[in-house]
Parts: sequence; structure tokens; C-alpha cells
Amino acid sequence: MTEPADLPIIVQKFGGTSVATTDRIERVADRVLRTQKAGYRVVVVVSAMGKSTDDLVTMAERITRRPGGREMDMLYTTGERVTMSLLAMAIAEEGGKARSFTGSQAGIITDDIHGKAKILRITPQRVLDCVNAGEIAIVAGFQGVSENTKDVTTLGRGGSDTTAVALAAALEADACEIYTDVDGVFSADPRIVPNARKLDRISAEEMLEMSAAGAGILQLRSVEFGRNHGVDIHVRSSFSQQPGTWVYAKEDEMEHAVIAGVAHDSSEAKATLRSIPDRPGVSAAIFSALADANVNVDMIVQNVSESAKTDMTFTFPESDRDTVERVLHPVAAALGSPGFEIEDRIGKVSLVGAGMKTNPGVAAKMFEALRDANINIQIISTSTIRVSVVIDEDDIDEAVRAIHAAFGLDGDQAVAVEGSRG
Repeated sequence: MTEPADLPIIVQKFGGTSVATTDRIERVADRVLRTQKAGYRVVVVVSAMGKSTDDLVTMAERITRRPGGREMDMLYTTGERVTMSLLAMAIAEEGGKARSFTGSQAGIITDDIHGKAKILRITPQRVLDCVNAGEIAIVAGFQGVSENTKDVTTLGRGGSDTTAVALAAALEADACEIYTDVDGVFSADPRIVPNARKLDRISAEEMLEMSAAGAGILQLRSVEFGRNHGVDIHVRSSFSQQPGTWVYAKEDEMEHAVIAGVAHDSSEAKATLRSIPDRPGVSAAIFSALADANVNVDMIVQNVSESAKTDMTFTFPESDRDTVERVLHPVAAALGSPGFEIEDRIGKVSLVGAGMKTNPGVAAKMFEALRDANINIQIISTSTIRVSVVIDEDDIDEAVRAIHAAFGLDGDQAVAVEGSRG
């Protein structure tokens, strides 16, 4: 007879829409139990139910405009604790055995940056003991514990993805399945392009660029973790039995199309520092100050120098606007700048594909599609497999559709979508 400890391990993550109601939690319990009966040791990672995290934020904002990071993390992590407990109860009700664990109980050790913590290591012995005893281990996603302060920390929006991939790496799991509300990774957001094409497979390199460009299927750090630790990720729907999209960690397992897809992001803002000195060290002063404040800068443009002065423009997450303003006031004063401007009605649209490396003319074709749609480009940024543009926020949907059609990415069938991703 095969002992539980000899069975392969599978990690399954269920997002907010997958566990939004008690009925859906019961369906997840059924799916998890079927996986266990198929011959696996099962570790489940869960997000908070539906929009409950947003509800927690709303309550905090009614109390204070500037909540402390430590207390916000304490508040945030209650959502996943509710889900994990209810799922354990649902599994028990169906005759299974399950134990729930917070991030700290599961051994997820992080740095001490509240709201944006990074996983330093995982010591998953309690989780391993649970599944080796024939039980299902349920881990609260999105959270860990600081190595230094021992405080609860959170990993940022979508952090449950990173929890799942990191656990899969630490447990040497055979598979890591990310269950969401669509059937996999698509060539564009199906809510904007209904006939977007589902990708059967995509490389981690391409998925990294898609995630960084705004594709909401997988958190950026989860893809990076998978690539660095050799974890292949299977993105699937909670609402069907259809095969999803495999994100392969190793490049040699892939044959690349020229274009994988079009991604967009409306959550960024743009800052412009006016008339700063055009001399060595100025850029370092600006972006070191932003880095010290944990602001992730995306695109950077320096204008042509006039009279030894220039303008510097960069994009950043709109959620960091207050921090950026606080940092730039003293920086502008120190550099003798007359000031800065921040604009938040912008959007980023990106074309991604590993085949760009060997196919010239991709950028030109993208710009022609935007020209034909009468869409003005504010900023351009490129990598070896990505071309990104910043445009007016109101033009995002039209830009995505125009670029998607120009590269022949439309599929034959319209895509049914359950709802927004949790």
C-alpha cells in the first residue's frame, strides 16, 4: 500500500472570485478532495473571499487617511484566515481531513517591508507533516512573518500567487496550479477583446513581461520566483475542467510565436521634474531617493538638454502617488528645479513576444496601428521582447483592440469571462 509520504505533491491556489461565496468554497473543497483521491498530497493556497480585502481598506480609510503599514498588514491578513478556516470546514463536512495554516505557521519568512514584503525563505515542515499524514494543508496566501521584527507582513496585491509558487519550490512539488476566473492566459484581456486567443503555453520570460505590463493573471513576483526556481505554473479556471495555460520556467521547452499578446495597465501615473541640471549624478539622486522610499519606477525619459537644463519624466504605480510627492519636494528643491507635475490619467499598452528578437519591424507595425486609430503616443519603452507605450487613459481599450487586430491575434471564438480576477 502506498503511504501518503510517497505520493507526489501538488499545490493549488484559488483566487478571490474562486472562493467568493460559501457555495464556491464548497465547490473548491470538492475539487481539492478529487485531486487528493487521484493520488496526490495536496497543498491549497487561498486568497480572501471576493472583494473582502477592498472592504477592509474602505473601513480603514473611514478611520484614517494615513494608516500605518504594520496595522494595515494585520488587518489585510484577516481575509485569508476567514477563507482558509471555512475551506477546512467544508472539506471536513465532505469527509476529508484538512488543517489550515497562516503564512507564519506555514514557515513563510519575509523581509520587514509592510505591504510589499519579499519572501526570504520557507521552512514548510508543518505543511509537509500535514500532507504526509494524509491531510490537506490549507495555507493563507499573501502573507508571511518578518524575520527581524516577527510582525505579520503581506506580499502585495496578487501575493497569493507568489505564496503558491514559493511553496511549490520549497516542497519540490510536481505541479503548481493557479485557479482563477478565466481559462488561462490570453493574447489580450478578454473583457476588452472578446475573441482573444487562449495560449496553450508561454515562456516565463514572456509572462514576466506580460505581468509587468499589466496583465492581471499572475503576480509578477510569482512568475519570477517560478523562473528562478524551475517551477512550471499551470493557470486554470475554477469554473471549468478545461486545460489552461502552462507557463514554462525553462526556455528550451518552448517554441516561440513572434507575438504572445497585448497587455495594458491603467494603474500607473506619470511624474515630470522640470528644468533639472543636466550633469552626472542628478539621475542617481532622484531615483535613489525613490528607491529608498520603496517606489518601483517603470519607464524613464530624459528630454534633450537646453542651456544645461532638462526635464525628467518617469512612470510609477498610482498607489504610490503620496510617497512620490513627498520624495520629490525636497529633491526638486535640492536640484534647483521649479517643481514637478504628476498626471494620473494615463495608461500603458505593451506588445510582448519572444519572437521579436529575430523579427524586425514589430515596433513600426504597432505604431502604425496606433496612428490608424488616431492615438497619440506620449512615451515609448522597449526591451528585447517588449514594446510599451504610454497613452491617454481614455484610449487604452481602442489601442489594445487595434494592436491585437494588426498582429492577427484574434481567435475564432469569443471568450466567456466569469468576472474580475481575485
